Amino acid sequence: MHVRIAIIGAGFGGLGAAIRLKQRGHDDFVVFERAGDLGGTWRDNSYPGCACDVPSHVYSFSFALNPGWSGTYSPQPEIWEYLRRWADRFELRPSIRFDTDVRLACWDGDAGHWRIETSRGEWTAEVLISAGGPLNEPVIPKLAGLETFRGEMFHSSRWNHQLDLTGRRVAVVGTGASAIQFVPAIQPSVARLTLFQRTAAWVMPRNERPLRRWEHTLYQRVPGTQRVMRTLVYWGIESTVIGFLRPRVMRLAQRIALRNLRSAVTDPVLRERLTPGYAMGCKRVLKSNTYYPALARDNVDVVTEPIAEVRPQGIVTRDGVEHEVDTIIFGTGFRVTDLPISERVRGRDGRSLAEVWQGSPQAYRGTTVAGFPNLFLLLGPNTGLGHNSVVLMIKA
Repeated sequence: MHVRIAIIGAGFGGLGAAIRLKQRGHDDFVVFERAGDLGGTWRDNSYPGCACDVPSHVYSFSFALNPGWSGTYSPQPEIWEYLRRWADRFELRPSIRFDTDVRLACWDGDAGHWRIETSRGEWTAEVLISAGGPLNEPVIPKLAGLETFRGEMFHSSRWNHQLDLTGRRVAVVGTGASAIQFVPAIQPSVARLTLFQRTAAWVMPRNERPLRRWEHTLYQRVPGTQRVMRTLVYWGIESTVIGFLRPRVMRLAQRIALRNLRSAVTDPVLRERLTPGYAMGCKRVLKSNTYYPALARDNVDVVTEPIAEVRPQGIVTRDGVEHEVDTIIFGTGFRVTDLPISERVRGRDGRSLAEVWQGSPQAYRGTTVAGFPNLFLLLGPNTGLGHNSVVLMIKA
């Protein structure tokens, strides 16, 4: 089958592109979604405590503000529902091919279009939009002996909701943006939680509160007020770039983060383990009001020794200590710099994006790549460093 525009992925990027196309009168498009429902990151990540670390007023489509957010930071169920609501409002579901995995997309120079091989047949398209996103392929470290473990084991983005963690001895591997959310959520119910930390993160306090009834009413009746609030929040976030340009400003932020740590963790040994040994900005800065208090609880251990191997009943660190656990949860992130889709998209000379990039992704303004005609990337290389958005416009 042939369409003018093919979109890969039905998450925020893919749905946003589809809506914008419809608004501009383009109906000849299809969205390929490998899962059985839309939502992308907010469909896959449903772990306890899952929420966005970008303020609600900003984390939405600019053309579809939501006056009903429950708080200043939105939980996963609300964001997923928001995406489904707007997909239905613009009647996108008939254009989405669910359970359809894009296996290969090759540019046909003679025909002047893309040839797309999917798990449900072949398509051709003049324009290809890749909106697969970077947070969909989980990474599980290759630990020695991992296959011998006899307990339960899963990645945070593939949460086992059938497993009751009450009274279990849980190992959490990783201390990134997901772990700092689900660790406080599960800590009260588990018998023991052992957190294996490779690198301490900078954690800033989170200005979180419920939105009041009068705010909901105001945003519903006078939508312009929410747009003003969105603008103020947006520029507040954008202003943080000053810290990357002016080290003195970043040192001020570090003092705030260290004060946050001292107020929550009184044990000097634990506090030392949780103190980063690098300048803020070298890694993603995290936001949480509950992470440090959870780690200070009596049933939590923070282990900084590297993992040597996994055994049937536990994890052994390099110092020879075996930590007995019956559950391992990986909060070890995703394939961000080596996106799987890059291996499946081939350009004019037959080379894939992965072969062209050779481990160092580059794109013009994060959107287009030389040698790949009519290919547009959403959240492409170097566009995810802040909270910027990519606006895609296709002329008739």
